[in-house]
Amino acid sequence: MSREEIIDIVNGFLVNEFEVDEDEISNEANLKSTLGLDSLDYIDLVVVIESNFGVKLAEADFKQMVTFNDFYSTIEQKISEKTA
Repeated sequence: MSREEIIDIVNGFLVNEFEVDEDEISNEANLKSTLGLDSLDYIDLVVVIESNFGVKLAEADFKQMVTFNDFYSTIEQKISEKTA
């Protein structure tokens, strides 16, 4: 799966399921402040990522993510590890 496909899928479910304004999503935007998710939303986000990509994100993964670019890179890395 290409990075562009990952970005399209992620942005799609953030807009549709988490009601994030598409205009606020950019590679360098702060992930946590843009999403404004509470702890239950993060659980939902983990479930959506797992169902769309077949990979799991842990709490430690989220602690390392600052920007959307970090978020996309983490998912891309998890997919690569899974298929390696």
